[in-house]
Amino acid sequence: MTSCTKQMSWTKRATTLGTIGTIGIIGLLTTFSGTALAANSEPGSSITEVSPHASPSSIWDAAIAGDSATLNTLLTPSNWERNALNADLIESIELLQTNIAQREVTRQEQIEDANTRLLEQLESYNETNSGLHLSKALAAAVELQMLFNNDDKFFADASVSKAINVSVNAAKLAENTGDWMIASELYYRLNAIHDPSGIYKPDLKRLTRRLAMIRLYAPQRLWEIRNQRRIDEEMEPLPPYNAYGDDFHEKLKGINSITVRTAIQRSADQHVGRKTRRHPQGINMNDLILSGINAIETMATTTDLAVAFDGLEKESNRNKFLDVIHAQQAKIQAKEHTASGYDLRRALDSILIAGQQFVGIQENALLHEFGNGAMSALDDYTAIIWPDELARFRRSTQGEFIGIGVQIQLDEFQNIKIVTPLEGTPAQRAGVQSDDIIKKIDGITAVGLGLNQAVDIITGPANTKVVITVEREADAGEIIEKEFTIIRQKIDLPSVKGWSKTGAGDQDWNYFIDQDAGIGYLRLTGFTQDSTKEFDQAIKAMKQEGLNALILDLRYNPGGLLDQAVNLASRFIPSGMIVKTVDGSGITNSIDDARRVSPRKSVADIPVVVLVNEGSASASEILSGAIQASAHQGKTQALVLGHRSFGKGSVQNVYLLPGGSAAMKVTTNYYKIDAPRMIHKVPGATQWGIDPDLVVDMLPSQQADALLLRRSADVLPLDENGDIIVDAERPDPNTLITDGTDLQVQTALVLLQSQTTVNNTKTTMMD
Repeated sequence: MTSCTKQMSWTKRATTLGTIGTIGIIGLLTTFSGTALAANSEPGSSITEVSPHASPSSIWDAAIAGDSATLNTLLTPSNWERNALNADLIESIELLQTNIAQREVTRQEQIEDANTRLLEQLESYNETNSGLHLSKALAAAVELQMLFNNDDKFFADASVSKAINVSVNAAKLAENTGDWMIASELYYRLNAIHDPSGIYKPDLKRLTRRLAMIRLYAPQRLWEIRNQRRIDEEMEPLPPYNAYGDDFHEKLKGINSITVRTAIQRSADQHVGRKTRRHPQGINMNDLILSGINAIETMATTTDLAVAFDGLEKESNRNKFLDVIHAQQAKIQAKEHTASGYDLRRALDSILIAGQQFVGIQENALLHEFGNGAMSALDDYTAIIWPDELARFRRSTQGEFIGIGVQIQLDEFQNIKIVTPLEGTPAQRAGVQSDDIIKKIDGITAVGLGLNQAVDIITGPANTKVVITVEREADAGEIIEKEFTIIRQKIDLPSVKGWSKTGAGDQDWNYFIDQDAGIGYLRLTGFTQDSTKEFDQAIKAMKQEGLNALILDLRYNPGGLLDQAVNLASRFIPSGMIVKTVDGSGITNSIDDARRVSPRKSVADIPVVVLVNEGSASASEILSGAIQASAHQGKTQALVLGHRSFGKGSVQNVYLLPGGSAAMKVTTNYYKIDAPRMIHKVPGATQWGIDPDLVVDMLPSQQADALLLRRSADVLPLDENGDIIVDAERPDPNTLITDGTDLQVQTALVLLQSQTTVNNTKTTMMD
């Protein structure tokens, strides 16, 4: 075993993974310490002697104890006497060791490749001075940082240092010259490299805001920027821009000054980081007003917005508006006392009048950006939920939506492609099939639409109709066109999945990853209002077939409802605290203890491995952390495996704003499990999230491959009758283990197999 030097952030891994073919469901769109498992012990490390009376379960015991040397020894079959382990367990361990060794071979190959690309892109940048080459150089540097997993070694590399230093200056220049895309890319990668210090986070937020504004107010201009980028990279150009459903005037309806001021005032009064006597360095109304004004300054200097607000095109007009902005900034900065709601109104009114008078920006657009800017001064989770976002927000927490029931993605030609119609949904009953290409929606072309546009257009009120026109390849290879009139209905989204799909229904899963050993596998994709019910149903089905151990996969689970996390934790924990909330001063506000559940629902009496990674957030961290704390107290047989979790352990209260067309969420408390530190990643923190008991590294390429395979394996192509297309090509999830693609699942399986092995023969280790 070796100890990893640095735990990589989710931002960094996302940077390297890139976009993995975004999938949307119509109506809901796709957001250390401990032992480390290595191929071999480090040079010079000693092998811990193991008791001559060790048994297969000693493997589990070593993992639980964090005894890396012993675990390495036990996971070497040659260290065991002949017949000490049964053939199945030996085979599993040997395959794991083979795959770990192959990972290290691949790691070295990828380090060499990334280093070559870094040098080549730096050389190309020297020749062309193109930010495109510099962005690619930084991308290679981020990949190197992850592959090294040692920041001292990474930052000592001369090529890496050069790439970073040159990129800092190039990013500033790109922003000053209006090259928002390159500036954003460079700051994004600089921020990933320097996480968690966050020194480039303000720059990244500013550039992200610029592009978001262009996306909202001048979407065709953003299309032009993205299209030019593809051409520069010698890629196929994007389909022609499609403005269907992309009018910002419609999206901003219902926004008014009272809505925005109410959200800002409530945040100033309730936010966990607000300035108090106990917390004099906290954020107050002055900070919120100033951050809102700064966002308007960003808006005024984003010249691409002139296509929507023609007054921005004239420099003299922009300067008059900027003079007002700067005067308001100076006024707030000069205040010696805390600003009031009256100060907020005066500053906002000045901005609204000047924005309309000098550059012709309409009031609700100024309010939208001022509100976003003000809330961004607090944290990443406090925000106004604007009228056009409210329905999507509700769907994300309720686990249901109104739509037609299809999964969609953009294919390589940027067409909107049906991944699969969900079983029993209006789309499936109408005859929509996998691989259909959506060409029209209500008679209007869908070519050039983004996924968000398509989702927003196809969804709508229940019992209303939408007409979908698709292209389909017939049996003879002929392309035919079919039109479907579909009535929108409520679509339920299951959040509990098994190992492999066996049928079209939500519960048609093989839940066993090892049927003979009775080892189950459950993947929880979110915490919706039905998650506990779905979990109980899956556990019941497995117990009827002999459940002896369980892998609970919480990777990439962004969280959801707190009560569901508490209910699920009670299935694993017999007693004790699950989670409590504390305010900014550390004062406890509420406590949730384990709730008594019937034996048929409990899994507290079997060994459990919980998988987490940088995409496991919020409720996922509460559940995994509570299970881990209970195990450390000796109440349960469980361990957490993978990578450190995201670090989102804060409480958001949600309020409807005046008028009822918008809402807000404000962070009021932090979550704390029965452990020394908070889950939440507060600014400047070096520790956060849930540290796994056993760190198992996966290369970025392995993560991407595992995600793609799992996504495809979960889809059963259906015909118009809802029957499975038996000869359709689908990957086998078992190859995640046999090919070593998902080493975290594979390691969890070996650990549990050591616990469930039926071997009554006394076993001993070789000297």
